[in-house]
Amino acid sequence: MPWRENSIMSQRRELVMFASDNANISHLSRGYGISRKTAYKWIKRYMQEGKEGLSDRSRRPGHSPMKTPTLLERAVLKVREDHCAWGGRKIRARLIAIGYDDVPSASTITGILHRNGKISTEESGKHRSWKSFEYEEPNELWQIDFKGHFSLRKGRCHPLTILDDHSRFSVGLRACADEKRTTVHNELENLFNTYGLPERILFDNGSPWGGRTRGDYTRLAVWLIRLGIRVIHSRAYHPQTLGKEERFHRTLKAELLAGREFSDIEESQASFDSWRECYNFERPHEALNMATPAKSYRPSSKEMPQTLPEIEYGPDDHIRKVQANGEIHFKGREFKVGRAFRGEPVAVRPITEDGQYKVFYCGEMIKKIDLNIVDKIK
Repeated sequence: MPWRENSIMSQRRELVMFASDNANISHLSRGYGISRKTAYKWIKRYMQEGKEGLSDRSRRPGHSPMKTPTLLERAVLKVREDHCAWGGRKIRARLIAIGYDDVPSASTITGILHRNGKISTEESGKHRSWKSFEYEEPNELWQIDFKGHFSLRKGRCHPLTILDDHSRFSVGLRACADEKRTTVHNELENLFNTYGLPERILFDNGSPWGGRTRGDYTRLAVWLIRLGIRVIHSRAYHPQTLGKEERFHRTLKAELLAGREFSDIEESQASFDSWRECYNFERPHEALNMATPAKSYRPSSKEMPQTLPEIEYGPDDHIRKVQANGEIHFKGREFKVGRAFRGEPVAVRPITEDGQYKVFYCGEMIKKIDLNIVDKIK
């Protein structure tokens, strides 16, 4: 089977990186849509030749370690030229990663940038080290959001970004022509086939993630719940809940989008693919002690099923089918569950308080109802 059309070099690099973590090669091969034989070929070439072995043609460049201050300064400026938003800490980590000896401190590198007019005092003062909460393992939580759209020579691009909370690994960076539910569904399905299923997904309350009012579910959320993924919404008016996504968006703008103009979606996606590979495999991340996101990420062991799993409830559950208007009938009364669940079976379970019940769809509680309230609950 062929590689999927999405930065072939990047996909090969991901494959060999994840294979080094005692991964199931059959599982990985299915995720990337290739045969086990092909997977082992690229793993062998990577072990023998390194990153250059992943190219269709060998283009191994010559390289000599830096030995003099002049050459070292040139190396600093070259990294800065390639990554115009990187500061001293990232440049230092990158030089060490690609094999240079006697790399100076981050402050010395910052001085080199200042002397060569590559950074201003005002700009450097904006950057501060930061620390935020993160989940302990990869795929415990993915954050997903659209970055604000930008104009193309032909139409508009809506960047869809998906980030692993633990590793900051960019699971997906897709150039979309719109922000419709079907678009997001298709992109997520492709990512699930490659990286497996996360335990949770966090997104905000706007379309296509949330309904018109807080707490409403969408058909997209229903599909995710059916797959066994817990759906989490950020707090209303608190965009910092999606802090890692917001940070990623700022980085994307600073390092790729600022001052750039793209012709169409295809050109945007090609640029996204190239930048995403650098972000995941080369760009040092301060929140990861200057390691790269790929060092901390591995695909999920929970594979995307070929068909949606059957819905099963307990023998003591009261099973109700959600009507076209989003309501269920229970104990002679009607209760609103949500139109997104129309046609789906839900389970009504009593809780400790008399007359109170919880409504579940698959494994997620989606509603509380109280028979003690006389008026019809809508």
